[in-house]
Amino acid sequence: MSFKSKVVIVTGASSGIGAYIVTAFAKEGADVVLVARNEERLKKVAKDCEEFGCEPLIVPADITNDDEGKSVIAKTIEKFGRLDVLVNSAGILRTGLLEKGDIMEVFDEVMKINVRAAVNLMKFATPHLIKTKGNIISISSVGGQQVFAEFMASYSTSKAALDMFSRGAAVELGKHGVRVNVVSPGGVLGTSLLANAGFDPKLTPDDVAFKSLLGRWSELQEIADLVLFLASDKAKGVTGSNYTCDNGYLNVKHCFKNGVLNSK
Repeated sequence: MSFKSKVVIVTGASSGIGAYIVTAFAKEGADVVLVARNEERLKKVAKDCEEFGCEPLIVPADITNDDEGKSVIAKTIEKFGRLDVLVNSAGILRTGLLEKGDIMEVFDEVMKINVRAAVNLMKFATPHLIKTKGNIISISSVGGQQVFAEFMASYSTSKAALDMFSRGAAVELGKHGVRVNVVSPGGVLGTSLLANAGFDPKLTPDDVAFKSLLGRWSELQEIADLVLFLASDKAKGVTGSNYTCDNGYLNVKHCFKNGVLNSK
């Protein structure tokens, strides 16, 4: 799939899924815009993109700030003059409980980055995507379809909200030829989502018992491949869809007992 002359913004581009996605687009000839808070990490990812002859635009930004989100789009248009694809990959996992009393702090933080920041970027990107008949792809989670732990209710709520807003955006923008889709991974190797949420960074798939029908977790490449497919003309008839890539995780019964995840 060639994305030559296409301009792609990827948030959360400094690590994990976002970094792999932006590199995959660069490999296919796209002009890429790397967005995240950590500039040093962005520079490392940018070097990977440069290996494919790409000259990426680095935009260090905290997209939970509305003005910085607006600036991401403005700088992209200033540099490249157009926008074809917006990938909302920035996201966080935080744990909180009603009984513990920390739920509102966690809820507000998770909703702000996982939903509000994405919606704000979509708003400013929309006029430019209409011009190019471009598309939006948001990275959600199977957590938006199942609450598999009591302390992850806020995270699941945010992903469910992102799923539904994306569907609504597809309804609104379809008349302009703009497609909006969601990718919902299950367990993915090579991400820092759990570590950033305070879990032991040395955890393995076996440790957390995040089981699937296929007995595996996904590789970063698999998620990137799916995103590139949805962004391409090969998926020109696909909009308002949620593509689940979880190795059959949602079809396995999961439950937490005494803080330990068990699968049946």
